[in-house]
Amino acid sequence: MKIIGITGGVGTGKTQVLSYIEAHYKCRVIRADEAAHRLYEPGQACYQKLAALLGQEVLNADGTINKAEMAKRIFHDKALLERVNSIVHPEVKRYILAEIAHEQEKGITEYFFIEAALLIEEQYDQIVDEMWYVHSDVAVRKKRLAESRQYSAQKIADIMQGQLSEEAFRTHCQVVITNNGDLEETYRQVKDIMGD
Repeated sequence: MKIIGITGGVGTGKTQVLSYIEAHYKCRVIRADEAAHRLYEPGQACYQKLAALLGQEVLNADGTINKAEMAKRIFHDKALLERVNSIVHPEVKRYILAEIAHEQEKGITEYFFIEAALLIEEQYDQIVDEMWYVHSDVAVRKKRLAESRQYSAQKIADIMQGQLSEEAFRTHCQVVITNNGDLEETYRQVKDIMGD
């Protein structure tokens, strides 16, 4: 089973690329964000620590963590963000490693894809066989985020500023997929990489 990490800046279309891969290949895909959200649930690995760190204000009436409130609290507080990340990231990695072991044991899956915005920063290169970078031009990304998520120009600029540079992505990744809007062209690149 080949383990592949997929990363890229916000708005590059990683979800589109992964949806195509999921539909056409014998693979398992884990999205780090979704894994983290699962670990925020009551009784899961991160819940108690996050509730203790962030306080009752981030809890919904049913005791679950209000993710929107949590995001709002940590977005402008770098120190708090770092403390949250120090709780969440090691648990997400532990969860992913357990899922990789599970898939290897079953012996059915040919490819295991890990999608994470912080793939490089969190040293996932140590557990994957290959790193893929989904690239889109900045103008394309801004347009996508404004249309699909209704983000303001300022919010887009703030998020992009906090992410790795184009050069850093290209330095750390062995494969680059360009996704500027022509999905057939994007899928053709995936097929070429997968040897179809």
